[in-house]
Amino acid sequence: MVWIAVIFLILGLTLFWQAGRQKRASGLPGGKIIYTDTSTWMPMQEALYTPKLGLTGKPDYLVRDTNQIIPVEVKSNRITHSPYDSHIFQLAAYCLLVDQVYGVRPKSGILHYPTRTFKIEFTNQLEQSTLNLLSEMQNRDTHKTINRSHQEPARCLGCGYRSICDQRLK
Repeated sequence: MVWIAVIFLILGLTLFWQAGRQKRASGLPGGKIIYTDTSTWMPMQEALYTPKLGLTGKPDYLVRDTNQIIPVEVKSNRITHSPYDSHIFQLAAYCLLVDQVYGVRPKSGILHYPTRTFKIEFTNQLEQSTLNLLSEMQNRDTHKTINRSHQEPARCLGCGYRSICDQRLK
């Protein structure tokens, strides 16, 4: 009888350790997951939306830690030095959405890559740059042609506009 209890205790500790290890590997900070765009943790939720900014988005995770809400974006790209600007602006847009939808301005967000995790401070300067970029994107939406912004064939391969793009890379 004692052996069964010991086996269950060891099994429980192993599962607890494995769950903690998987959470750390995901790049999630401590706190409670209140939103996810992946069906692995909880059912998928509606996109966040703010009519004031005309912005909609689905962060991978939102984590509540005390009175903070931290957006977390998980990327599959392997990077060596620093995150792409587009990823930083995407995370900043999620910070704007959290501020508008939940009424809590994030101090930072997290970009998690397979090899590194970055904490990105949501500064006033990043907020203003993101708002400027959002405005520029909304103004360009009426244009018929928007030039490709990169020289990366792999990005073109994964693009949803590839079939109609006259600037795609081979």
